[in-house]
Formats: sequence, C-alpha cells, structure tokens
Amino acid sequence: MKKSVTLIGMPGAGKSTVGVLLAKSLLTDFIDTDLIIQRETGKSLCTLIEEQGTENFLETENRIILSQSFDNAVIATGGSAVYGKEAMKKLKEISTVVYLSLPVEELEKRIKDIHSRGVAMKNGVTLKELFKERKSLYEKYADFTVECKGLTAEECVEEIIKKAGL
Repeated sequence: MKKSVTLIGMPGAGKSTVGVLLAKSLLTDFIDTDLIIQRETGKSLCTLIEEQGTENFLETENRIILSQSFDNAVIATGGSAVYGKEAMKKLKEISTVVYLSLPVEELEKRIKDIHSRGVAMKNGVTLKELFKERKSLYEKYADFTVECKGLTAEECVEEIIKKAGL
C-alpha cells in the first residue's frame, strides 16, 4: 500500500470534502492542489485561466504538481489534473489514485455556475461535454473508482478505506 491517496474526479464530485474527512480518518495531512496553485501564483484559478488561457493553465497545474512532495497525505487534485501526463505519472507512483465518480446529472445539481469555480474548460463547452471528455482519463488513471451517487461524504470515505485496504 502506498502512503498517500490521491482523489481525482469532476468539479463538484466532493474531492476536497471527502479528502479532509479521509485525512482525518487516516491521521494524515490533507493537500488541495488547487490551493497550492493559488498560493504559488498569488492568483485565483479563475484569474489564472482568464489570463493564461486553458492550455497554459494546464501546463502551470502540471508543473506545480510535479514540484511538490506529497508524503503520507490525502491529495485532492483539481478536476483538470488528469490532463497532465507527468503529474499523473508522479501521483500514480507515490499514491493510490481514487476516482470519485458521480453522474453528470448529480454534478449539474451541485454546481450552479461552473465558470465561477475556476474550471479549465474551453469556451462554449458544457459540463456534460467536459464530463464526457474527462471520464476516460479519470478511469485510466484510477486504481479504483468509488461511485458516490447516493452516498454521504462519510460513506465515500468508508468505501475508499475498504477498497484500498487501509
């Protein structure tokens, strides 16, 4: 078993909420890569995407994840981290990667305004289209998936602990 757990999934899937609870359960640190990006750049994700454009933001995200050392932690990534091949290779090597999956209809209920969240997506793309584009990447990188529909955050944590054998 690897020492860290990385949570991947769409915006609104509960990575940060579940991550904090999982870190408490495992007595480890909790790291949110979106917050690291904001701290290192001194800008919000919305501002970065607006100023840099989606492609450059994805390069920044990949570079910053690669520059971090994640030891014995629960890591919540931004939903777009799966576009960074090098970052995901690193996260796969050092952690168990868990895909928090929710149907797009659930995500739409949770996210009122996707554009205010600092989501890396091209102009005119809908949440449904983004979900379709990213789903295969989440499945590709995940060591296992937790279907979160109908589960509380605490129940998601229990599923992760059970499936990962923690």
